[in-house]
Amino acid sequence: MKLLVVGGGGREHAIANKLLSSEQVETVFCAPGNAGMKKDGIEVLEIDQSDHAALINFAKKENISWTIVGPEIPLFNGIVDDFQAEGLKIFGPSKAATLIEASKEFAKELMVKNKIPTSDYQSFGDYTSASKYIEQGIVPVVIKADGLAAGKGVVVAETKEEALNALKDMMLDQKYGALNARVVIEEYLTGEEFSLMAFVKGDKVYPMVISQDHKRLLEGDKGPNTGGMGAYAPVPHIAESIVKEAVERILVPAAVGMVENGTPFVGILYAGVMATDEGPKTIEFNARFGDPETQVLMNRLESDLAQVITDLLEDNEPELIWKKDGVSLGVVVAAEGYPENYQKSIPLTLPESTESVHLYFAGVKEEAGELVSNGGRIYLVEASGETMKDAQDNIYRALASVDTTGCVYRTDIGNKAL
Repeated sequence: MKLLVVGGGGREHAIANKLLSSEQVETVFCAPGNAGMKKDGIEVLEIDQSDHAALINFAKKENISWTIVGPEIPLFNGIVDDFQAEGLKIFGPSKAATLIEASKEFAKELMVKNKIPTSDYQSFGDYTSASKYIEQGIVPVVIKADGLAAGKGVVVAETKEEALNALKDMMLDQKYGALNARVVIEEYLTGEEFSLMAFVKGDKVYPMVISQDHKRLLEGDKGPNTGGMGAYAPVPHIAESIVKEAVERILVPAAVGMVENGTPFVGILYAGVMATDEGPKTIEFNARFGDPETQVLMNRLESDLAQVITDLLEDNEPELIWKKDGVSLGVVVAAEGYPENYQKSIPLTLPESTESVHLYFAGVKEEAGELVSNGGRIYLVEASGETMKDAQDNIYRALASVDTTGCVYRTDIGNKAL
């Protein structure tokens, strides 16, 4: 098979690398990919992920068996609908089904209608009403831009001043764009957060093992929200009974609800879940693989990913086998200043890839034959070990061996599992 992965970040690197490990797969193309992916034998294409026509032409010309989409933007722009209209196989949700991620209000209404546990909320389209709600309410609260914001349009406001500033940023200054000027204000949930993803085809749900993401920039979960600074799997302090309940009360009703809504979901359904004293509650849904969770989960999957997706596309029952032992840990190396203003073209000296350490590239490009930074999150170091301490030692030893001037990374990823 020849396969096409749409996207250019660390998540897509991990997906492409896993697909390439299949004996059935001859070539994996990634569009637009990035220069770092070439190190793993992935064919990088100079086609923008928004250029659906060019991607369709390439898929036809190269006889691509099927395509998988990593990022949310091409999904929201209807790439799946466009490919299918041309008779091409593609794994991902339709434009209509991506509303489960692209509109926080749509997702909340789906949850209420299908009795999916979540936090109380109110949605607002104008600043005056939203600010009045904050002034009269209690804090902390969670404020979310209604649309897509690359994982950054969420503010946990500890004070009313912080909440009002977040409203001003989103609604008046349109920090995340005009389409995100509507907000959802949610009750603040306390507990342990985890990422629960599943392969979904209509009302059929095939869960993955859970992982835990670290959204905040700084140690101790301080600082601004980011696209994710690291992740690990498994998550031993989340009981299996909680995970089972989350699958049964969150993922399955969501999939069934999407079918009943006339927007059946096909692809990767991601639920951000909080394990509260009242049981698991939904924080958010995403319509694709998480980043950086994918970079650690691909190492846990023993099944052939290419076969799993082929089976789903052909309405066959997929076989999912996950590693039982050991730990997979990922740490993101980002440019100083991320997630706001950050420098590009930082020279990179990179940790060496070994049997237990692997690099997944995101914001990089080639200059004079060398890799330099080209984004906020530059690369992720993934390591495995028998224990969390082993995995941490492998990663932080690798990072300590190179010059990371101009870069930042957290040194406490995985500490909760120690």
